Amino acid sequence: MLVPVLLFALGLILLIKGGDWFVDGATGIAHRFHVPELLIGATVVSIGTTLPEVMVSATSAIGGHGEIAYGNAIGSIICNTSLIAALTIAIRPSNVDRKELVQPLTFFFGSAIFYAGTAYITGRFSRVIGILLLAVFVVYMFILVRKALTQPELPAEGEEEDKPEGTMTKDIILLVIGAAFIAVGARLLVDNGTLIAQALGVPESVIALTFVALGTSLPELVTAIASLVKGHSALSLGNIIGANLFNLVLVSGVSVTLSPFAVPASKTIGGMNASLVVDIPVMFIVMLLLSVPALKKGKLARWQGIALLAIYAAFCVFQFVA
Repeated sequence: MLVPVLLFALGLILLIKGGDWFVDGATGIAHRFHVPELLIGATVVSIGTTLPEVMVSATSAIGGHGEIAYGNAIGSIICNTSLIAALTIAIRPSNVDRKELVQPLTFFFGSAIFYAGTAYITGRFSRVIGILLLAVFVVYMFILVRKALTQPELPAEGEEEDKPEGTMTKDIILLVIGAAFIAVGARLLVDNGTLIAQALGVPESVIALTFVALGTSLPELVTAIASLVKGHSALSLGNIIGANLFNLVLVSGVSVTLSPFAVPASKTIGGMNASLVVDIPVMFIVMLLLSVPALKKGKLARWQGIALLAIYAAFCVFQFVA
C-alpha cells in the first residue's frame, strides 16, 4: 500500500512541475515570436494549466477507467470553485468586471447543461458527444484568439515590452520535459489511484472526485495564490471559470472521443445514481453561488468564499462517509 501512495504522490509532483515548465517554455517561445500577451494567456497558459486534467482523463478513459475520467472533470470543477476560488474570495474579496465574465460563463453554463442533459437522458457519453464538446472548445478558442488579435493589449505609457529570459533552446527543453513529466505523472496518478481505491474498497469515482481532482487542480491553485499575493485576486476568478469550461469541453471532450464510457453508477443513494443526485447538482450550485452575485453586484463577498468552502468540506465528507 505504501508504494502506490508514494507513486501517487510522485505523479502529482510530476504533473505540477511538468505543467509549470510546459507553460514557461511555451510562453517563452510565444514571446520570441512576438505573440500578444493576451493571446498567450488565453491559449498557451490556459491550456497548459489544464493539461494535467486532460492527460489524466484521457489515460483513464483509454485504460478502461471511465469513472476516473468522469470524476476528474466534475471533481476539478467543484474543487476549482469551492476550494481554490473560495479561498481567494474568503481571504481577499474584490471587485470584478462583469462584462468580462459574461462570455466565459455563457459558454460554461451552456456546455454544463448539455453535459448534464446527456448524463441524465442517455446515461453515457458517446464519441459524438465528445466531438461536439471539442467543437465548443474550438469555437471558444477561435473567439478568444480573434478578440486578442483585434483588441491587442498595449503596454502602459512609459513601460517597455518584456523581453524573454534565457534562450530558445532552454524554452524548447522546458516544453519537451514539461510535456514528458505531465504524461508520466498522469500515468502514475491513474494507475496508483486505481490501486489505492481498490485497496481501500472505495469506488474509483470517489478517488477521482477528491484526490485526483485536487491534484490536477494544483496548477490553478498556484495561479490563484500568486494572483492573491500580487493583489490581483479578481484575476483568479477569470482563470477559474476558464479552467472549469476547459474541464467540460476539452478534458471531457478528449477522453470521451478517445474512449466513450457510461456515467459511473458504483455509488447510489436510495437506489439512485449518486453522481446524478449529488455530483452534477453540486457542480451547478457552486458555480451559481460564485457567478450570480458577481454578475449582479460586480464584486465578490467574503460570505461567498466561506459558503463555498463549507460546501466543499461537506462534499468531501459525503464522498467517503455516505
